[in-house]
Amino acid sequence: MGRLTDSALAELGALCPGGVFHDVELSALSWWQIGGRADLMLRPSSANEIAALMRWFAMRGIRPLVIGQATNLLFDDAGLRVPCIQIGKSMAEIRIDGPDVYADAGIWVPGLARRLMQAGLGGAEHICGIPGTLGGLVCMNGGSQRKGIGSHIAMVESVDAEGTIRQRNADVCGFAYRQSIYQENHEIITGTVMRFGFRPIGEIRAEMLDILADRRRKFPRKQPNCGSVFVSDPATYAQHGPPGEIVEKLGLKGRRSGGAQVSPLHANFIVNTGGARANDVLTLIHEISGAAARELGATLRAEVRYVAPDGSIFPATDATQDLLGETR
Repeated sequence: MGRLTDSALAELGALCPGGVFHDVELSALSWWQIGGRADLMLRPSSANEIAALMRWFAMRGIRPLVIGQATNLLFDDAGLRVPCIQIGKSMAEIRIDGPDVYADAGIWVPGLARRLMQAGLGGAEHICGIPGTLGGLVCMNGGSQRKGIGSHIAMVESVDAEGTIRQRNADVCGFAYRQSIYQENHEIITGTVMRFGFRPIGEIRAEMLDILADRRRKFPRKQPNCGSVFVSDPATYAQHGPPGEIVEKLGLKGRRSGGAQVSPLHANFIVNTGGARANDVLTLIHEISGAAARELGATLRAEVRYVAPDGSIFPATDATQDLLGETR
């Protein structure tokens, strides 16, 4: 897609006041500190603004990329040529009414966990150390300790490709282990209604402190990374153990490609030791997944999503060898 005209940019500015940015450095957004420049970044402040933007794009046959805080994204070094909508701080409202919680998709997940703790609502302790926004967490049915946020969701609000605001009860959202319908239908999650049970605040706080201390001991925190690279699939876990253990069995802990390295602290993390490029990370991911298939008959599926310059986004394990060659 070519650059938009000045008049088109003015129209977008009217639909998203104060939220239009040009030539945004993606490496400054990426938790891996990898990626080129995005031509156009839009940061809306409401579901209505998102709906208006999507209607504008649909009328022109443009499909924008939608991201949160980019905590599980690997941007290409060539950057991003399509418009990008980022859901973040400008959409971070939360309302608590007894056990019921409404939260915007842009709320920071650890902050949400703290607010729930302060309200004496239990059940979200496992998300307290997960970086990212609620929209991404819901889309991936994310969590830790083999739990998922979907078990506490009552309703999800989203915007479809034509700019229609939709609301779905949880039973039709397809929540399964690290899955939901939003991974396939390309709708933009704008908010959720969740329901939790009451629990003594002291108990919640103690459990969250234990979880955070455990994460500090196990996970690399001083080098840029995107968290867990591979999904801990229940079937694979039962036969071979968690992804980090599988990588260790393969002898790939500490493996390097360019500036990227399989973390010596936790083998399900890939860290940027300095100057890593997108294809450095992709090379390690493909070496690991290929070795797991050949040597163990195990399938490792990436949690990390690769973002191509044309806005295509898919699990990094789906990147082809041809793609790896093109990004060198």
